[in-house]
Amino acid sequence: MRVILIYLDGAMAPPEHSTPPDQVPLASLRKGAGGVVTQVLEGDAGIVGDQAGATIGRRLIEIGFVPGERVQIIEEVWPGGDPMAVRIGSTVFALRRREARAVLVRVDTP
Repeated sequence: MRVILIYLDGAMAPPEHSTPPDQVPLASLRKGAGGVVTQVLEGDAGIVGDQAGATIGRRLIEIGFVPGERVQIIEEVWPGGDPMAVRIGSTVFALRRREARAVLVRVDTP
């Protein structure tokens, strides 16, 4: 069996990095899940899906998504879960999942 991927308009760019096995993108977490930020990917348009990847990564860092900070998914809009409400520190932010893909998290074990 052969799989062929076609990328249109940069909406699904091919992955340009590998995620460490103990880290997951913040976008993959569901309501109630939490963890610790390990990395924010800057300048990676393949993750965010457009050429503004560097700007989004930089802004996420500026508002507090820095390594070592605890995060928790507070709420998801139904259906689809986009945007999601994320608590970091004592502040809650609404993030699109495509933006949250730039934040890598080490998930808390239950």
